[in-house]
Amino acid sequence: MENHFNSVEEIDQWIDDKPLALLYIFGERCSVCHGLQPQVQNVIERYPKVEMKQVNVNKVPDVAGRFSIFTVPVVLLFVDGKEYVREARVVPMEPFEEKINKIYTNYLG
Repeated sequence: MENHFNSVEEIDQWIDDKPLALLYIFGERCSVCHGLQPQVQNVIERYPKVEMKQVNVNKVPDVAGRFSIFTVPVVLLFVDGKEYVREARVVPMEPFEEKINKIYTNYLG
């Protein structure tokens, strides 16, 4: 996935512009991050109205303060600019998808 951010301002603008935005925050040398990303991507592909992008905390260190991030990876889902889901470090896929499905269904319903 090549859609990376270069600044916190870009991220904030994107979140404001997208009704359903999923931000994946990762670190360069984080094996958990690199293992989790394709799993999250596979879940999100089942929800076409959710746009997923990612940011490397090593390249945009301000993201940690902006979103109160203390570890990576972190998955944040925003609905109309408001944070609805926050998962960090180890993210079990089944409960994660249940949360996404519930929000997605309610949002579109």
